[in-house]
Amino acid sequence: MRTNYLWLVWVVSFGLVAFVTSAAIAEEAGFKPIFDGRTLDGWKAPDMSYWSVDDGTITGRSTQQHPVRSNQFLVWQLGELDDFELKLKYSISGTTSANSGVQVRSRVDKDGHVAGYQADIDKAGQWAGALYDERGRGMLAACGKRTVIGPDGKRTSTSIGDSAALMANINKDGWNDYHIKALGNEIVLSINGKVTAEVIDKDKKDKDLSGVLALQLHVGPPMAVQFKDIQLRRLEMAERKKIVLVAGPRSHGYGAHEHNAGCLLLATCLNENMPNIHAAVYRNGWPKDPTAFDNADAIAMYCDGGGGHVVMRHLDQMDKLAKNGVGIACFHYGVEVPKGKPGNYLLDWIGGYFETFWSVNPHWEAEFKKLPAHPITRGVKPFSLNDEWYYHMRFANDMKNVTPILTAIPPDSTRRKGNDAHGANPHVRARMGMPEHVAWAYERSDGGRGFGFTGGHWQWGWANNDFRKLVLNSLVWITGAEVPRDGVPSTRPSAEELEANQDYEKPGNWNREKTQQMINRFK
Repeated sequence: MRTNYLWLVWVVSFGLVAFVTSAAIAEEAGFKPIFDGRTLDGWKAPDMSYWSVDDGTITGRSTQQHPVRSNQFLVWQLGELDDFELKLKYSISGTTSANSGVQVRSRVDKDGHVAGYQADIDKAGQWAGALYDERGRGMLAACGKRTVIGPDGKRTSTSIGDSAALMANINKDGWNDYHIKALGNEIVLSINGKVTAEVIDKDKKDKDLSGVLALQLHVGPPMAVQFKDIQLRRLEMAERKKIVLVAGPRSHGYGAHEHNAGCLLLATCLNENMPNIHAAVYRNGWPKDPTAFDNADAIAMYCDGGGGHVVMRHLDQMDKLAKNGVGIACFHYGVEVPKGKPGNYLLDWIGGYFETFWSVNPHWEAEFKKLPAHPITRGVKPFSLNDEWYYHMRFANDMKNVTPILTAIPPDSTRRKGNDAHGANPHVRARMGMPEHVAWAYERSDGGRGFGFTGGHWQWGWANNDFRKLVLNSLVWITGAEVPRDGVPSTRPSAEELEANQDYEKPGNWNREKTQQMINRFK
């Protein structure tokens, strides 16, 4: 009995060691599951009737009773792909015409069709392992080929292996391991451990460096395709710095605290004008994408604050990122967290924060007559703007490593009587007529960078070229990238662009003329 007992202990111990070792390897590899094996939570298609979860697999199925008359796509909703590795297992059944694929860095057209790079899958063994451009340039690299696409779109293909042998390595009647890697302009596909296709895409017009992930069910005779063990790993970007903008849920009414619309507008300005920067936006609160910050160089939070701040349940996670050198910025109400542990974290991350019964949040016309020499102020001229400029922040002791960026003298009327959490207190009244800092830069001892900005109450404020440029400059600066000599260029957004993506419907008495009036007021 003792021998059996010892044998059992050895087996259990060995099993635990193996399990822990396996888990450690998986953690080190950085791959994270993005399909829970039970539901389609986080996945969506225009017509969900073709998709289900069967025995732990995502299954796309067409039948004689329910045929696919146009290609169907199940899109991952929790994030987009930039530089990454994706691992999954697939199986396809049906006639030899059965066809499917994995869309990466793609776009969703208005009709729900997903267009862009596709890692091909088929039953016949003709296209599997190839890289195709759905609704685009067609076949980019057949199985066994390496294709270089020049800036002008011209292609040069060479062999990387025997296509017949690579196809013979694919299990046409069972499960296969698909590995897709995209780093910068290079995409590599592998099936069952063997590289099947490579593409280096330098096409200035048609290459895609980011976009959605989707699974395809192809039009044709009855068939089924199944996917499981879907895991994603973000890769440190090869050619760009990445900033993740976290937009809080909706808050005030139309045109105010438009976190989603504001982040999307700022991201568009960066992605269109700064080729060395990639801005990704997560809307309506903390990202559900488990890989959201894995290759981020910086994170900006534009959200409501206090106890409802999006970071409140994730303080330790954000602190770990900060200690790894990730830049952090907070905008408007997002500079406020409760005093104590949350406040101390913000002091560590960005050098200052809104402390209740110390700081105040009045609306006033701030006139910024002089700007300091700093990368964040490059190309920014002195300006004035009416906003809800919070001031009298709680800063790091002796302003150590803090550089004031925007400073103005608030009207004495903003230091009104009373003593409440946000509106007034003896501390600010003691500073009548004195200048206050409403934006600041912070250089952490670990080398990371922080930025605090108390403006941003109105969506229309982004029409002000200097206000917008300063914030865009700050986003570039906290990634560690070089801010252009004249600042980040961008075109003043139109009325239509400022109205886009807002959380609230336009009031009944609102029209385009009123939007233009607001633009004229703030610019």
